[in-house]
Amino acid sequence: MNSARQLSKEELRKNKPSRDKYLSQPKLPLILVLDNVTNSYNVGAFIRLADAFAIEKIIVCGALTISDKKLKKASRNEAKWVCIEYSDSTTASLQGLLDQDYTIFSVELCHESVDYKELAYTSPCVLVLGNERKGVSEAALKLSHHQIHIPMFGMGNSLNVSTAGAIVLAECASQIRQKIVATT
Repeated sequence: MNSARQLSKEELRKNKPSRDKYLSQPKLPLILVLDNVTNSYNVGAFIRLADAFAIEKIIVCGALTISDKKLKKASRNEAKWVCIEYSDSTTASLQGLLDQDYTIFSVELCHESVDYKELAYTSPCVLVLGNERKGVSEAALKLSHHQIHIPMFGMGNSLNVSTAGAIVLAECASQIRQKIVATT
């Protein structure tokens, strides 16, 4: 039997830039827009994901009553490494991104949605994730270029929003990174 040894903090940081250098490094041209996501733990999870994939930023939209204590616990302090914007309006935020030529993908199971793995994610792009109960708003869906979903093979019809976001973000970030590497 193989005995696996956990990596130390020093080993984990070995191939990473310094904290000062990281802040000035270019980020992946990908933005997460949280359309009225209200759970502090979900927002915190998205902050950790944004840091893990080194994306451009997160825009947290809607009237939020987020607990700072819960958010800090869920994000494990990665918020200091992530650009986070707050907006009262998802549609205004998305319109601004459309004006900057971002392609918008909404993660929502609807009549027009396609399997998230069937699309080519272009750069720069936006992933919109919706409220825990109501999903992505109709207004946000109308501004989206594509609606995408994660196929469900069990009895459930949906996943937690941060879990769904992690799955789609991993695919999207991977595709964009591959294209960036191929052109450099």
